[in-house]
Amino acid sequence: MTERRIGIAPYPKRVRAHCRDTLIADSGHVLRLEEEGHKPVYYFPRADVAMTALTASAHRTRCPYKGEATYYSIQAGGETFENAVWSYEAPIDAVSAIEGYLAFYSDKVRFTES
Repeated sequence: MTERRIGIAPYPKRVRAHCRDTLIADSGHVLRLEEEGHKPVYYFPRADVAMTALTASAHRTRCPYKGEATYYSIQAGGETFENAVWSYEAPIDAVSAIEGYLAFYSDKVRFTES
């Protein structure tokens, strides 16, 4: 397997994630993951996510560079956004900083920074 460059760092701004008009996450403690060949991704601490708006999904994927991802669907505005959120509950050691954090597909949520 070829190594892929992945960088993880605290993001200096407060970031909010909205799905439709529903605030799903609001944090000043976001991690930003930059992976070669992909757009940067915000990872939110679980404590800063409206977990009541999420429903665990049976969907799973495996990334050779991060490990197994579990998924959640978002309930917002009377709609369900399937598998819109993912988390690495037990990531590989190289990316252990994102353990238990949640990330959102940018086509399902709108991010704002301040």
